[in-house]
Amino acid sequence: MVETIQWTTDGVVMIDQTRLPREEQYVTCRDYREVARAIRDMIIRGAPAIGVAAAMGVALGVQEGADFETVCDTLARTRPTAVNLFWAIDRMKRLYASLDGLDRAHVVARMVEEARQIRLEDIDICKAIGSHGASLVPDGKTVLTHCNAGALATAGYGTALGVIRAAIESGKRIDVFADETRPFLQGARLTAWELQQDGIPTTLITDNMAGHFLHSGRIGCVVVGADRIAANGDVANKVGTYSVAVLAKENNVPFYVAAPISTLDLTLASGDGIPIEQRAAAEVTHVFGVAIAPEHIRVENPAFDVTPARYVTAIITERGVVRAPYEHSLAALGRGTK
Repeated sequence: MVETIQWTTDGVVMIDQTRLPREEQYVTCRDYREVARAIRDMIIRGAPAIGVAAAMGVALGVQEGADFETVCDTLARTRPTAVNLFWAIDRMKRLYASLDGLDRAHVVARMVEEARQIRLEDIDICKAIGSHGASLVPDGKTVLTHCNAGALATAGYGTALGVIRAAIESGKRIDVFADETRPFLQGARLTAWELQQDGIPTTLITDNMAGHFLHSGRIGCVVVGADRIAANGDVANKVGTYSVAVLAKENNVPFYVAAPISTLDLTLASGDGIPIEQRAAAEVTHVFGVAIAPEHIRVENPAFDVTPARYVTAIITERGVVRAPYEHSLAALGRGTK
């Protein structure tokens, strides 16, 4: 399994996802600013992995004696859509407040311990998601996924790819179709590479081929991850997910979302309130530094879109599988969450 992120004595070590699949290179972040930069520049990405990185960034900030509020604010400004980022920072804030009055060495040790614990919890959570979702994957069929919701997007094992891994571990004979996921190509660069490393049969397709294959009858289900899920079950995920969900519904293919409880944002009534990150135009106009569009062309580059709950067959979490009406099932699921 890919080691996405680790706490070490030298700093926070993470695989540089901008260099995959051509180079397997690791980056060491020695202070919270470098962690923030790594999140912002997508050296590390995927909602659960961003949460782990943020927790470790906070711990680094405390370790170096930086102003705590500045540390948290800097990390919170990196990427606005993935709610796991804010969940992790809030968890570290609560712990820090509870340690008021203790000596600095003890505070640092507890903050580092908590960040490392969040990483370990994330791996266990992903395995639980996989276990709950495996039974939903039809045997002898192809699973379509969009973007990367695998070990690279988490501390390990993955959410959507965790469901696929668990289905295969249970003995099911399945293969995977991976959308390339323009413009940042997470499917082509990351999902295809990750599944290939595991020896899972994988076929790469362009995003605009999804409808063709969903109509063909070959696809047994779609499984994707999520960056934020509103109280009504609307799901924010990598841009292009909404299109896949509509096409799946049209062709009677189940559309599943795999995500941890920390991805729920029950403070938002619907997906209309989810902030959508806008990224640089160069991601659209250039591919690996080579211009593919006319100079000075106007560009829109939303990193995410919102899939309305009516297109979501079920949401798979570490606490089980929930279905509509999501206002009730997600509220019940979220009770007692840290």
